[in-house]
Amino acid sequence: MSSNTNPILKLMGTSLIIEQISKNRIFSLRKKIIMGCRCRNWRTLFGGAMTNLLLAVIYLAFISLGLPDGLLGSAWPTMSGDLHAPLSRAGGISMTISAGTIISALLSDRLTLRFGAGRVTAFSVALTAAALMGFSFAPNYWVLIVCAIPYGLGAGGVDAALNNYVAIHYTSRHMSWLHCMWGLGALIGPYMMSYAMASRHGWQWGYRSVGVIQLVLTAVLIFSLPLWKRRPAAADAGTQATDRKPIGLLGVLRISGATQILIMFFCYCAIEQTAMLWASSYMVGMDGMAEDVAATFTSIFLIGITVGRFANGFLTMRFSDPAMIRIGTMTIGLGALLLLVPVHNPALSAVAFILVGLGCAPVYPCIIHSTPTYFGADKSQAIVGVQMAFAYVGTMLMPPLFGVIAQATTIAVLPWCLLVFVAFMAAMHEWLRALRRDDMAV
Repeated sequence: MSSNTNPILKLMGTSLIIEQISKNRIFSLRKKIIMGCRCRNWRTLFGGAMTNLLLAVIYLAFISLGLPDGLLGSAWPTMSGDLHAPLSRAGGISMTISAGTIISALLSDRLTLRFGAGRVTAFSVALTAAALMGFSFAPNYWVLIVCAIPYGLGAGGVDAALNNYVAIHYTSRHMSWLHCMWGLGALIGPYMMSYAMASRHGWQWGYRSVGVIQLVLTAVLIFSLPLWKRRPAAADAGTQATDRKPIGLLGVLRISGATQILIMFFCYCAIEQTAMLWASSYMVGMDGMAEDVAATFTSIFLIGITVGRFANGFLTMRFSDPAMIRIGTMTIGLGALLLLVPVHNPALSAVAFILVGLGCAPVYPCIIHSTPTYFGADKSQAIVGVQMAFAYVGTMLMPPLFGVIAQATTIAVLPWCLLVFVAFMAAMHEWLRALRRDDMAV
């Protein structure tokens, strides 16, 4: 009988062994799955934390980079006397800075492709910091001119590299809020300078304090370089960045739709800077407003842009970049039309210029943010660099050109000038949309 049951017992024993092995394998597999999920969750959480930390660094960078922009205008009346330079010489410094920004913006694609966005940003901020420290120790006007060269090169490099990086890796709301932070820095800078001069430290300490802030930012950016490297390979210059070559200015101009988006940038900066420079003169000349009151309303125009960009960050959660650009152009047009109302009322003009400022708020950041969508991440750095160059050309040329026109005619042509530029900008936007419609997902 034992001989008959032995096979059965053996079979039962084998089944038990197989069952135990199966349980062990299932347990082991379950353990691996759980550990794998935990590992992926940990990596996701860690990666998200690093992304947010880098975003915080970029926010600080935008605030800090806005600080120097208003220093020259607020300090030059005192600086010109101390350095025995005519008031008109400020234009030479401003044009030198603009020339530097144009050159570095045009080179940004080549530099970012070679060194990466993080290194280019850190080095550009270091250049700006060195230039500001040079300003603070300058014994004469010509030293200021020399220091203006690295100032412009640094400013253009930062603008092109950071704007493209954010356009590729972050949502439109962050682009709007980052430019809001830049506006906040641009508003704080003149107050820092006025405090330095009021406390009898002089304009030198105003430049020096902002220079120190830029040096601290340089150190922060250097320490944050590993965070930039954690981003995908497309972070610096688009997909397969290591396989492509710099596009160059002529290459950009050959891309379908590039000319239209560049003209949009030129028109936008012509509108913003012309309104910013001549709004006060318009209200004094046309409405009889007191000069000090008109100057206050000019600062409100800047506040309108800054506050508008903060609000637009929330609106971009609902509206696409093209929709925000259309809203902005219509608001600018409404403000310009209000200036044409044949009732010269200071309050009406103030409301009109605030509307122009609010309309300007979404246009600049949304054009930049839509660039990778229109043209692809592999071309966006080159195009954004040329966009920055066109922006600085518009900033440098159009406000003084309008001054010549107003001198030959009347300041009353300001709203017509704004309307021409906003109409041209809107036309270029719709033309761009038609050319690139097949590549758009919005």
